[in-house]
Amino acid sequence: MPPVTAAAPATMSEHPVPTDFRYAEALRRPGVRALRAAWTRTLGFDPCPPDHVIDAFADDMWTGDPVAERFVDEVFFGPGGPRRGRNLLDRALIDGIDAIDDPPDAMQALFDEFERLPDWVDPKLVEQGAAVWRRWGTDLFRIAGAETLEMYTESAVAVPLSLAGGYAGDNALRRFLETARFWIDVSEPGALLAPGSPGRVTAMRVRVMHVSVRRRVAEHPEWDAGRWGLPISQAYMMLTLMGGSITPALFGFLFGWQTSPREIRALLHYQRYLGHVLGVHPRWYPATIRESVQITFLAAIGRSFTAGQHGAELIESFPRAFAPRGGGSACERVRSHLDYHLINGFVAMLMLPTTRRRHDMPAALPGVLLPPLRWPLIAVRELVRLAVPGADARLDRRARRVREAWYRTQMNGREAEFDASGALRR
Repeated sequence: MPPVTAAAPATMSEHPVPTDFRYAEALRRPGVRALRAAWTRTLGFDPCPPDHVIDAFADDMWTGDPVAERFVDEVFFGPGGPRRGRNLLDRALIDGIDAIDDPPDAMQALFDEFERLPDWVDPKLVEQGAAVWRRWGTDLFRIAGAETLEMYTESAVAVPLSLAGGYAGDNALRRFLETARFWIDVSEPGALLAPGSPGRVTAMRVRVMHVSVRRRVAEHPEWDAGRWGLPISQAYMMLTLMGGSITPALFGFLFGWQTSPREIRALLHYQRYLGHVLGVHPRWYPATIRESVQITFLAAIGRSFTAGQHGAELIESFPRAFAPRGGGSACERVRSHLDYHLINGFVAMLMLPTTRRRHDMPAALPGVLLPPLRWPLIAVRELVRLAVPGADARLDRRARRVREAWYRTQMNGREAEFDASGALRR
């Protein structure tokens, strides 16, 4: 299989670095210098990426999705308003752009990009990466949700989410489940490569929703571009892809998942193509596990922890969103309590103790005991998958059923909307 090829390196930064991104300052701290030296001695490579990667990342903090933004401006918020725009979009997604008589130029450009398969895409790797996501099942949701809480300490991430209101307070569960619906749809077999598939339909709706939120937040008086760059920028969207690939792959070992380097490379490729469908086209994208770790390290030490109450609301809303709702059969009530404590266990294991102490979080016990108790069961299942012919396919089918059932139970009869037309909550 051909190796994944990274995007061309950037040269020099075209914009001032947003002041809340404190990577350069962090490199001068004694603790970071000691960590960097120990890491290099122990693992044999510098955790800090090269300068051209840092320049590209900083530039991408100012970059959005111009092709989709033109569509939103001219079609979604043009003549006929969002309803007409949504109807045109849905018809083109299901029946193809050719089903639209004389589509607007902005819509044609969006679908030309959306439907074009880049030269670097290896369909086999895309499918292999999606299969890894499916195998992790609902643990993917738990790991991704828990690890994201650390990034809610950053205003560049927290302010758009707080203004939109989706992941805060009573809305937290609904919006997270919409995200889970997205993860399910785009990782079904063939989902990203089949025209008109639910995965591609969902991806485009999410892309348009991102543009709509970006447009509103950038114009809001609470948004400080000098501190944070552009809302939902290419840089932070790329970090979201890392949050769905390298970080859950490495954290997964804590929970029994045995993801090989070959599978991680396939997952990186899958995520890169998923990003392409979502309009994530950064100046530089990691081609290897090492480069993925380096870009994650860059983001981790560059944090400013300035999100304050905006971040606290998001962080504290997540585990509480899964609190047992009551009702149902005895079996359903037990399952609801177990799921709640399991979520709390993942959060307790993946949050930094310093972050956890600053927030009002549910008790770690008994939830923190559940992942270690599950570890042998998952690890044995992983070994069976590798050793027994046909077991991988059977476990894949089971994982798909389980995650769909989990989603339906949590949604309690509702459906994901991916609404791009709603106003900000303040």
